[in-house]
Amino acid sequence: MRIVAGSAKGKKLLSVPGDTTRPILDRVRTSLFDILRPEIEGIKILDLFAGSGSVGIEALSQGAAHCTFLDLEKKAIEVINKNLEATNLTAKASVHHQDAFKFLKRTEENYDLIYVAPPQYKGLWEEAMRSIAERPSLVKAGGKIIVQIDPKEYEELKLTHFKASSERKYGNTLLIFFEKV
Repeated sequence: MRIVAGSAKGKKLLSVPGDTTRPILDRVRTSLFDILRPEIEGIKILDLFAGSGSVGIEALSQGAAHCTFLDLEKKAIEVINKNLEATNLTAKASVHHQDAFKFLKRTEENYDLIYVAPPQYKGLWEEAMRSIAERPSLVKAGGKIIVQIDPKEYEELKLTHFKASSERKYGNTLLIFFEKV
């Protein structure tokens, strides 16, 4: 895994050892940031189930102002911190070894972008979306949520404050873009 563009372009990122995380493929991350690039400058991001932190670190490298990283796995938190150090982006980040759902219920922060990439086949993406929908102030006006799942996991969700605006499929990765309504 390497950073695609920006201040840390070309820097190699560590992966979380074991099989508890599923890293986003470089080609999917490249496509994602081709879509996001026009609006990434200066935004505030929440990277739920962050794994190695590659999505949030890519965003910081490409001009995001701040990223909050959350993961429950201790190994993932260690890797995120090492990757932030290697890319010189630690000052723009906060890293929390915490349950995503507890964080969503308690935080007073709000974000321009929330990236949701939970462990597969556990229904966690739906639970995360419902938790965010219960507190729509987590997403700033004009903000969005992007969910990364296996296409087999997808089920249409009816949410009061958010609607799916587009989807992109890359092999066994589906990105669903939700906008605040």
